[in-house]
Amino acid sequence: MSDNNQCVIVGIAGASASGKSLIASTIYNELREKVGDHQIGVITEDCYYSDQSHLSMEERVKTNYDHPSALDHDLLCEHLQKLIKGEAVEVPEYSYSEHTRTSETTTLTPKKVIILEGILLLTDPRLRDLMHASVFMDTPLDICLLRRVKRDVEERGRTMDSVLKQYQQTVRPMFMQFIEPSKQHADIIVPRGGKNRIAIDVLKAHIAKLLKS
Repeated sequence: MSDNNQCVIVGIAGASASGKSLIASTIYNELREKVGDHQIGVITEDCYYSDQSHLSMEERVKTNYDHPSALDHDLLCEHLQKLIKGEAVEVPEYSYSEHTRTSETTTLTPKKVIILEGILLLTDPRLRDLMHASVFMDTPLDICLLRRVKRDVEERGRTMDSVLKQYQQTVRPMFMQFIEPSKQHADIIVPRGGKNRIAIDVLKAHIAKLLKS
């Protein structure tokens, strides 16, 4: 890849509510001052949950959203490869209340830096191969649960009972089966969540180095 068409992809994985979005947005806001507002973008893995518009709401609710099969990584890989080639992509929009994609998409143009964030990114070797750097947010599960309850009730219209039931039935078991083992593939393991200033500075410095190489 030539310097003129360089695209640095950084993946940030970890448990739900571990601080992935916070550290991704912090790095985005601080790096865009250096590389330019239009040269850095963020892609959320949640946007690539599979289209379930053909299913009833009752069936959608039963989907295990913490299992790799719930995600369309084929499309995500395709989009990343296009961005690397300098092509724009249409990122799907996902509705948490409807449990499926909407009819809308967001146009993402090629960037110098793409930050990916999502719970299952490091479980897929195809995605790992496209990353220039990978991060795992190693936040204790009890803290993640408290954050998830607050977020899903306040921001996503969920009831506390439904959040706790989902956590017990799928979130924690899938974390232990898929997400936690994927930590071994991370280049950097970040403790204490998304406000870890030292980790943020290390990541920014590493990305800057990749851009110059």
